[in-house]
Amino acid sequence: MSTSRPPSAAPPSRSSAPSRTLLPLADEAPQGRADAARNRLLLLEAASRLVAEHGAEHVTMEAVAAAASVGKGTVFRRFGDRAGLMLALLDHSEREYQQSFLSGPPPLGPGAPPVERLVAFGMATLRHLAAHIGLYLAAEDCASRRFSAPPRAVRIAHVSGLLREAGVTGDIELLAEGLLAYLDTALVDHLHNRRGLPIERLEHCWQDLVVRIVGGGHGDCC
Repeated sequence: MSTSRPPSAAPPSRSSAPSRTLLPLADEAPQGRADAARNRLLLLEAASRLVAEHGAEHVTMEAVAAAASVGKGTVFRRFGDRAGLMLALLDHSEREYQQSFLSGPPPLGPGAPPVERLVAFGMATLRHLAAHIGLYLAAEDCASRRFSAPPRAVRIAHVSGLLREAGVTGDIELLAEGLLAYLDTALVDHLHNRRGLPIERLEHCWQDLVVRIVGGGHGDCC
C-alpha cells in the first residue's frame, strides 16, 4: 500500500513576495540600540563643546540640537530636560569621583580610619564641585531635584557609614545631612565664586566641622 504525500506548497509568486526584509536576519546585530547610543554620544559631544565655549548656564536644548544637527525633540527624548542633559554630562567625572572614595587608595578610600576618610571625603568633594560647579548648578535646577539626585544618595550613605564606623551616636541620618549641607553646590558656589573664599579655607573649616561632630578626641587623626 502506498503512503500518500502531501503536495508541496507552491512557491509564492513574484507579485506576492515582500519587497524588503521585514525582520532582521539571525546573524545581524539589531541596529536600534547602536543608533541610539551613537545619537546620544553625538548630543553629549555637542553639549560638551557648548559648555566649554559658553558655560553651562548659557547652554539650551535648542542650541545643543542645532550643534548636533538634529531636531529639538530628539534632545528632549534622550535626556528628558535640560537638567537631565547636564547630569548626563557629569556622568564620567561623577563616576570617577565616587570610585575614588568608595574603592580608591586611602585616606580617601578604604584602609584609613573613618575620621580621616571623612575629612578626605569633604576635601575631595569641595574640589570636585569647584571643578564642575556650572554643570552641577544646572543639573540641580530646583530643590526637589537637588535633594533627590542619585549622586547625593551615594554621598549620604557614605557619610552615614563613616560616622557609624567612627562611633558617633545620635541621629546619624540627620548628622550626615548636616555635614552634606556644608558641601551643598549652591553654598560652595556662593562662598568660593561669589565671595572669593579659597578652597583651602573651605577645606580647613570642613576638617574643623568633622572634628567637632565626631569629638575632640579624634583631632590628632586629622
